Amino acid sequence: MTTKMKLGVLTGGGDCPGLNAVLRAVVKTAINDYEMEVVGFLDGYEGLIENRYRKMVSSDVSGILTLGGTILGTSNRADPFHFPVLQNDEYIYLDRSSQALQNFERLGLDALIAIGGDGTMAASNGMAQKGLNVIGVPKTIDNDLYGTDQTFGFDSALATASEAIDKIHSTAQAHHRVMIIEVMGRYSGWLALASGVASGGDIVLIPEMPYQIDVICDKIRTRNRDGRNFSIIVIGEGAKPEGGEMVVKRIIANSPDKIRLGGISNQLAAQIEGITTLETRVTILGHLLRGGGPTAFDRILASRFGTAAVHLAFQKKFGFMVGLHGNEIGQVPIADVAGKNRKIEADSSLLKTALSLGTCMGVDSLDVLRSQQVPV
Repeated sequence: MTTKMKLGVLTGGGDCPGLNAVLRAVVKTAINDYEMEVVGFLDGYEGLIENRYRKMVSSDVSGILTLGGTILGTSNRADPFHFPVLQNDEYIYLDRSSQALQNFERLGLDALIAIGGDGTMAASNGMAQKGLNVIGVPKTIDNDLYGTDQTFGFDSALATASEAIDKIHSTAQAHHRVMIIEVMGRYSGWLALASGVASGGDIVLIPEMPYQIDVICDKIRTRNRDGRNFSIIVIGEGAKPEGGEMVVKRIIANSPDKIRLGGISNQLAAQIEGITTLETRVTILGHLLRGGGPTAFDRILASRFGTAAVHLAFQKKFGFMVGLHGNEIGQVPIADVAGKNRKIEADSSLLKTALSLGTCMGVDSLDVLRSQQVPV
């Protein structure tokens, strides 16, 4: 008789819709297909480091497919190689990766499925190099993870952003205002560009294309002259003016990703009002984009990712991250994912669609496409 495999699973980084759908798929596939035992670590890698976990059976994941958040909890500060420990009212940082590996081995686990974004994949790559049998599942509303055409969580955040922008349209039109909607996305503009196209945004500003304030104001004036006396601007939190810097909202000292962006929309609004004298209002969607249940697309994608990760574990194909490639689920080495950021490229079909629809990108967009200024 063969010994049953024992599987660990954790959810790391920021929360997003679809995490529970992956957990459900992992647990059900592990039990139904392979009769595996499953252990869920609490609060991401923090649970593995501190040996906090719970055994998981099918009844634990019943009814969670549509729920937002994660029943295991998560943490975006739990880097095993740079783990914050409070001593004398100050944080010091320790390498707790060996402790995490020891806990994994003491529990008799055969593999760990780590669900998360770039921070979780970077930590998982480091742990894989130390001998941990890990498989990654890509998660983020930002859609900026290398190695997959789309992450789960993105479609849900896009639906939330699009609905919010749709509602702002009516008040912008009624009051003849310029309305700026700021969305998350960090250093990539996928969420801003997609929600702008989905909601008919007049101007879309993304981190990959530093904007020119004169181009933006000219677009607004042109719309007014044509009788369209309101404008909708969608801006990614990582956008910046040409020759300027991103707006940093705060610094989190005890976090692997210390910079928290936010507030560029307020800076832009002041500039537009000063130049055009038009009333300009700001809405920052912020963490609203992470909340709520997943869309049908994300429920399906998360489920496909979860089942695929378990199949890889059974096949002992460790050190890979599952991903969406076209319409199929494939895998890519986690080492190829760690430390990389997926940005909008010059040949992006979504960017070209926005330009064909007449969307202003805050620059002379045709020149951008010709000169390949949008970074790979």
